[in-house]
Amino acid sequence: MGQEKLGIRDGAAIKAVGLFGGGIGHSGGTCGALLGAVAALSSVYSRGSLEEKQHPARWEVSGAMVRRFEDLTSEFGGTRCIDIARVDWNDSSAVEAFRSSPDSRRAVCARLVGETAQALGEVIGQADSGSGGNVE
Repeated sequence: MGQEKLGIRDGAAIKAVGLFGGGIGHSGGTCGALLGAVAALSSVYSRGSLEEKQHPARWEVSGAMVRRFEDLTSEFGGTRCIDIARVDWNDSSAVEAFRSSPDSRRAVCARLVGETAQALGEVIGQADSGSGGNVE
C-alpha cells in the first residue's frame, strides 16, 4: 500500500525492511507493520542527504501514523510484536506453531498489517490533501 499510494516501485526499499518482521529481527520489539509504514513515509518526508532541506510535515505525518497504529493496537496492550503476536520468537517450536497452526495469532497479525496499510494510505491522503496541517 505504501509504495503504491506514493507512486514508488523500489524493490531495494522492500528488501531494506524485510527483517522488520517479528518486531525487528524476531526480537518481539516494535511491530514491523508500524516500522514499515514509517519507512514508507520516510521515503517521501525525509531527506536523502544532509544537504537537502527537511520536509516541514515530517514529524506530523510520522506522528499521525504512530497514533493511528496505537489506536489499532490498543486491544493488545501495546505496539510491540510480543503484545500482538504473543509468540516467543526465540522458541523454534512456538514460531513453527505460529506459522502453521490455524489457531495461532497469525491471522491477527495479517489483519493488523492490512489495517496498518489502510491507515497509512489515509495518512498519506490527508497529508496530500493539505488538510490544514492536521493529518489525523
